[in-house]
Amino acid sequence: MLTIKVLGPGCSNCQRVEGHTLAALEAVAEDMPDLEATVMHVTERDKIMAYPIMATPGLVINEKLVSGGRIPSVDEIKGWIREAVA
Repeated sequence: MLTIKVLGPGCSNCQRVEGHTLAALEAVAEDMPDLEATVMHVTERDKIMAYPIMATPGLVINEKLVSGGRIPSVDEIKGWIREAVA
């Protein structure tokens, strides 16, 4: 079971990261039909600052910060998801 968190106040960039994440999950699920994941959006500043992030949006997979301050591509996120389940 993957736990994925999008860190940010809910701005358009945060929403784009969430959209890319959902698209990546959908693509990876084609190869791994048993993949289970929970995607949540963390908007509270104190909870965001619990991670070593300098700027939002951020992306955390299984409690590991994989991206911060930019919008990763769907392909990048697919790689991180595959790495997390390996």
